[in-house]
Amino acid sequence: MTVHFILSGETLESICEEIHLENSNYLKEFHNSHCAREDIIDEVLMPGRKLLLPDFKIINEYNSRNDAPFKQPKLNPVIPFMPEDFSKIYTVTITEIEENELEKKNNILTYTVSVKWIRKEGLSHIFHIFKNNFSDAQGSMLSDLASESIRALNPLVIKTNDKGGIIKIELNENAASHFSAIKNRLIDLFPDPYARIYLDEFEFAVMNRDLFDKRMKENLFMKIYFASLRNHFQNGKSFLRQTVGEQNIPVELIQKVEHWNSQDEILFRQNETLEQQVIFNGKYTVLAKTGMVKRAEVSYSIVYEDFKSSTFITIE
Repeated sequence: MTVHFILSGETLESICEEIHLENSNYLKEFHNSHCAREDIIDEVLMPGRKLLLPDFKIINEYNSRNDAPFKQPKLNPVIPFMPEDFSKIYTVTITEIEENELEKKNNILTYTVSVKWIRKEGLSHIFHIFKNNFSDAQGSMLSDLASESIRALNPLVIKTNDKGGIIKIELNENAASHFSAIKNRLIDLFPDPYARIYLDEFEFAVMNRDLFDKRMKENLFMKIYFASLRNHFQNGKSFLRQTVGEQNIPVELIQKVEHWNSQDEILFRQNETLEQQVIFNGKYTVLAKTGMVKRAEVSYSIVYEDFKSSTFITIE
C-alpha cells in the first residue's frame, strides 16, 4: 500500500489509469477500508488529501474479476460494414471560420450527397457518389464554377475495403472518356480568363488518376463519411487517425460509445488523444445492423500563434 496526495483535476478514473486498475470502484473501496474515518472519500476527490493505493498484487486480483464498466459488450461493439443495396441522400453543411485579433470571417457551404452501393468485388465494395444542390454564401463566380465542375463529374466511383475505408476514388467511365466535351461546356458557361485558368488546372488534376485519387481522398465529406469508425474496440475504446485542414495535419483520435438506443443506433464520440495545435470533436450515429452512417457532426479548430481556423461539418 502506498500513499498518494491528490492533485488538482485528478479523479478516481484518472488515477486508476495511472496505476492500471481497471475498475475505479475498487480504488474507493480499498481506500475507505484502510483509511481513518475522517479520510473517507465519496466521489469527488479533494486536492491535497491522502489517497491510499493498493499494491501490484491487489491490483491484479481486482482486475482478475473482469468487471470493469468499460468491458461491457455494448461499450465494445463489433461494428459491421454491410452496405449491400444501400442508397441514401445526405445534406452536408460546412461552416468555416477564420479569425485573428482584428477580424473574423466565415463562410457556409451546403450541398447534397447521394451515396449508392453498386456492387461487391471480392472483399471490396463499389459506391457511386453524386454531389448536387450547392449553395455557397460567398456566391462568387469561382465558387459557382467549382460547384458546376464537381457536378459535371457525377458520379464519382468509390472503392472501399471491408471496413468501409476508402481504397480508391475514380472518375466514372463516361466522364473519363468525354472530359474534353465537359471542359468545353464549362468554358461556354464561364467565359472568363480566370475561369479558363481554373479549368486548365482542374483538367490536369482530373486526368491524372493518382492526383485525382489523392485530391478526392482529401475532400472533407469523403474523410468524414468514410472514416475508420469500425476499428476494433477494446476496453471501451477504439483508435483511428484523421487529417484536418488544408495541410492535412494528422490527428490521433480515441472513439468511445456514448449511447446505444433501443432502435439499434449507436452513438460514438471522438476526441484527439494528444494535446496539440488541433482541437477535434466528432459525433457519429451509425446503424448497428449495417454499420452505415446515419448522421455525423465533426468540428475542429487549428490554432496558430495569432490565428485560429475552425471548421464545422454536419452530415445528415
